[in-house]
Amino acid sequence: MNSETWTRITALALFAALAIPEQLAAQNNQPPHHNYHHYQLIDLGTFGGLSSGVNIEPWQNVINGKGTVAGGADTSMPTSEPGCYNPVGQPDCVIRHAFEWRGSNLKDLGTLPGGEFSSASAINQHGQIAGVSENNQVDPATGNPGFHAVLWQNDQLLDLGTLGGVSSFAESLNNRGQVIGAALNDVPDPFSILGTGDGTSLTQTRAFLWEQGKIEDLGTLGGPDSFAVFVNDRGQVAGTSYTSDVVDPNTNPPTPPVGAFLWENGQMKDLGNFGGDNALLGAGGIVTALNNRGQVAGQMLLSGDQFVHAFLWDRGKLLDLGTLGGTDSWANGVNDAGEVVGEALLPGDQGVHGFFWRKGVMTDVGTVADNACSAALSVNSRGQVVGASASATDGCNTWTTAFLWENGGPSIDLNSLVPSVSGAHLFAGFWSNERGEIVAGGTPLGCDNGDSCGHAYVLIPCDENHPGVEGCDYSMADVSAVSQSQAPRLFPHAMQRPLQPGRTNRYHNYGLLKGAL
Repeated sequence: MNSETWTRITALALFAALAIPEQLAAQNNQPPHHNYHHYQLIDLGTFGGLSSGVNIEPWQNVINGKGTVAGGADTSMPTSEPGCYNPVGQPDCVIRHAFEWRGSNLKDLGTLPGGEFSSASAINQHGQIAGVSENNQVDPATGNPGFHAVLWQNDQLLDLGTLGGVSSFAESLNNRGQVIGAALNDVPDPFSILGTGDGTSLTQTRAFLWEQGKIEDLGTLGGPDSFAVFVNDRGQVAGTSYTSDVVDPNTNPPTPPVGAFLWENGQMKDLGNFGGDNALLGAGGIVTALNNRGQVAGQMLLSGDQFVHAFLWDRGKLLDLGTLGGTDSWANGVNDAGEVVGEALLPGDQGVHGFFWRKGVMTDVGTVADNACSAALSVNSRGQVVGASASATDGCNTWTTAFLWENGGPSIDLNSLVPSVSGAHLFAGFWSNERGEIVAGGTPLGCDNGDSCGHAYVLIPCDENHPGVEGCDYSMADVSAVSQSQAPRLFPHAMQRPLQPGRTNRYHNYGLLKGAL
């Protein structure tokens, strides 16, 4: 399995050629307040290497309610693997280890015996951390190192094993300590989701649930493979699965058809579709969020396979969330209130903006720093949205500015709310916990490339819930003094333009986004 295989579920890439949208006229509904809290900025650092980061493939909970963060950081030691092999596609040639950050301490979580590489995917409220570690095995089909799903808890590293194959990957966990992900078994399969796509890793990939020392195969929707992406505190699991073993002729490389599922109490339910061929989105391109109410969010192709729309599945109903007036939309996250965030094309497809969707109304969160494009990446239960804005200079293909959107907006440049003395520049807000603490990606002083030397940062609000934080500015920041965008627009579902058939196919391309950690 090469590095491209392990990055099968990736950050949503913004379109490579989007014209700058026209400045929107201000609306009558002004934001309900004009003051924002400052934040204290903490660089999580590295283990002696250049970069650190958190899991954004897909968006998982990387900071818990106690402010503990899980991720991965570079060491200064070069990898011994030929070709700088790395299962999550980190673009450097040094050994990278999973970390836990708590307060001022960046703790190296280590690896399984014989392994060089490890990375943390998600953390729960009890401080348990799920992820992946290299071990001392070798995949006989590829010659690459084997990897196992792991759980860090109580200063111990638990190997969660596989389903009989060489490797497994832990994607997420819940507060009950249940871990989910994908694992290889020993059944031959040329279309394995965790395979290379060239026939060199020929065993099935299966969604798994691990609990109290036992790993369970969750089955499929009728095809050979499945992949679990999220698990909530009810033990419900969301992911994707092949729906048959017949090759879909529209895919390249050829794969069976793909569907989205919700698994509960031993039953895997197909969430349906919008009439399109979702195999074209890839096995990792459909489900992007699950909340504790069992609501699933993501994106699906419409009939004709020309356009893709964000969806919310709720108690058997599949809802099309629409767009911001253009042809396409994508969901990135959902909170327990059923509020969805993502990104959508503007009228005429002349730009892509982040959105906040609530009860049938899609709100444009705008952009910051005079950027043309934006993406809303996650939302907490307080309705705080964090994300990234992008410039049209390179076709909106690189995140440039992290933003915060709350209480009706507008979007605020997070760089304007943190001390400038650090010299760091935040290019994306990844996650906000219930206390409003934000995990972001940025570049430290002297770094001009988030791919090679970007760091993970934590932003601590200087508010009444965080008294006495050293270096905090507890005065309020006037919105007029910080970089912001135009006023938000509302797009009720009934106001959406009808889709035009025969347009150029604009479904999302999935790949590592420049500047992503």
